[in-house]
Order: sequence, then structure tokens, then C-alpha cells
Amino acid sequence: MPQVLVNPDTLDDANRQFDQAPLTQPIFLNSLPKSGSHLLRNILRMFVPVDQQYQADFIQWPTLQRHRAAFDPNAPKLSWGHLFFADASVIETAPTRRILLYRDPYDWVIAQARFFLSEQFSGNVEFLKSGALGIDELLTMMIFGIPGKQPSLHAMYELNVAAWFGSQVYPVRFEELVAHARAPDTDAAATFFAALLAACGIAVPDDWQARVRIGADPAQSGTARDNLTGIAKQLPDRLGDRHRALVDFNAPGLRALLGYA
Repeated sequence: MPQVLVNPDTLDDANRQFDQAPLTQPIFLNSLPKSGSHLLRNILRMFVPVDQQYQADFIQWPTLQRHRAAFDPNAPKLSWGHLFFADASVIETAPTRRILLYRDPYDWVIAQARFFLSEQFSGNVEFLKSGALGIDELLTMMIFGIPGKQPSLHAMYELNVAAWFGSQVYPVRFEELVAHARAPDTDAAATFFAALLAACGIAVPDDWQARVRIGADPAQSGTARDNLTGIAKQLPDRLGDRHRALVDFNAPGLRALLGYA
């Protein structure tokens, strides 16, 4: 499996500065890779006792059976990962409160390309870092995939996001999470985080804004955009019209389903 190389954070120590109420039901944070997984995880870690955080791994389909204890209703824990919608993943996570995080497919293309080019990612697509591909070709491969090495955008969103919409999940858009995490003192942020915590079965503490600020600190996430290193190519901040059209061709109706169009 591909490897993600990140430095450890200090959130366990920060967590212990706050009074923590024990979980009464397990929570699973499911997300599309490169959609703010660490941001959501780090924020919610500030609301859950450390000993109720399942920190063994980002749970994925190949390792699901190894981490079934994360979903045990008799020992509630906060866990996280990238799980396909399939029989085993639905059955195993059934006792949990499922949170589903995703981002606009247009922006995901750039985020995925940036991560693949970084020193923090190591996998079967190392040739992308060679400089042999132009930016246009690289972005196109993020959309259509690489045979035998990387799924297409359509395939990534189909089972990681869209299919879960036919199940019991609480959907979270990356863009809203980022905006409210950056400005937790607004009424909109209070509404957003109250709903998110309610979906997790967590009562809103009086000091919730301080917890959000600590969890959202980019320094605590080795995969945050500003912390990625070794990227030689200058990627655009916005996907151009031609590649947007290719996203729409590859996954027609997807952005509308996710609430982006």
C-alpha cells in the first residue's frame, strides 16, 4: 500500500488541557483521501478522551478486518479512515455514528496532484515526480486515472463518497469545514460545529472555540497543503475550464449530487 510520511502531532497533550466527556457510541470519520481528513480528525480529537481515540491507523478496505475493534459499541471510540462502500464496511461500521467528509471534485484534482508530487507520499506513482509530465498531463491523469496504478476520479468518488449517500451518514463539505474552522467566533461557525458535534453524539462544551482552534492548527497536520515539501511543479490554484469539462465528462452529475452545482 502507498505510504504517507508525517511527523507526530502534540494533540494528545493539548487534549488533556480540557475536561472530556466519555463517548457513549463509537464514531467513524470516513473521508475521501485529500479532502481534509486530518483537519476533521484533529478537530474532533479535541472533544474526545485520548483513551477513546483509536489511533492505530487510518482504516482502509485492505486493513478493515484488522481494526474491527474500532467500531465496538461496547468500547466506544473515535476512529477515522477511507472506507469503500461495500458489504463488510457497511456491516462493521453499522454501530457507529458515521461522518462523511468530501470536497469539490474540481479542487480534489489539484489537491491529489500536489500530494502525489510531495515528499510526504510514497507509492506506486513515483514517476509522477520525475518531471517527465507537464502540468496538463498530470492533472488529466488525476481525472482519468492511471491503468493498474491509480483509479479515476469517478471511481474514487463512486465508492468513497457517492454510494455512502445511500446509507446513514452525516455529510460534511471540506470547504465549509475549512471556512468555519478559520473563523470559529462567527454565528455560522457556531451553527456548523453544533450540528457536527450533535451528529457525533457530543455535547457542545463552553470552550469549543478554543478546541477547534487547536485542532485546526495547520502545524498539527503533516499533510496540510502548507506543510507538503518537495513539490517542483507550480500547480494552479483553480482548475481551468478545459479540465473542469473533463471532470464533468468523467463523472457526470457528481458535483450536483454533492451539492456543488
